[in-house]
Amino acid sequence: HVQLVESGGGSVHAGGSLRLSCAASGPYHGYCMGWFRQAPGKDREEVAAITGNGDATKYADLVKGRFTISQDNSKNTLYLQMNSLKPEDTAMYYCAAAFLLPTRYARSWYMQSDYPYWGQGTQVTVS
Repeated sequence: HVQLVESGGGSVHAGGSLRLSCAASGPYHGYCMGWFRQAPGKDREEVAAITGNGDATKYADLVKGRFTISQDNSKNTLYLQMNSLKPEDTAMYYCAAAFLLPTRYARSWYMQSDYPYWGQGTQVTVS
């Protein structure tokens, strides 16, 4: 089955940058991949997503222009480059994988219930 392992989290000052990685294994090729986050006391929320072939990306309004999702299929790795970090970006960040048809991805990439595979998360703290 699909396994996802995040890394790259840490503590950073406001305005700084971090790059998260998600190493994927198993039969995930062609799956849409997403990043989600959960701050203390809050519900988990969508951050960004990318199609299996990388031709379409989606971002939550809160991170547009600051975060960039990408993937290197030769390394089986998903990335989230986070720039201009703010204290409100503090959260546990999770990567997830799902097989989504293009119309489903375009319409509702943020639906967590569509993603059956999740990593264990990596903590990001911005002070």
